[in-house]
Amino acid sequence: MARSLVLLFLVLSVTGCGVAETGAAAAAAGAAKAEEARQGLKTEARVREQLDAASKQAADQRSAAEAASQ
Repeated sequence: MARSLVLLFLVLSVTGCGVAETGAAAAAAGAAKAEEARQGLKTEARVREQLDAASKQAADQRSAAEAASQ
């Protein structure tokens, strides 16, 4: 009986270490993906601002060209 309890304890100890390591790896991967998503959103916002600025500049140039042609 005592021998099987020691064996059970050893098996559970080794299994527990693997589970903890897997959980830590999953948490690190999740954190990396979250940061990647945040960076993607920042990049998207920056590109939208650049597109809006280019669109406004083109509209201003059209307005100026129309005004000059009249």
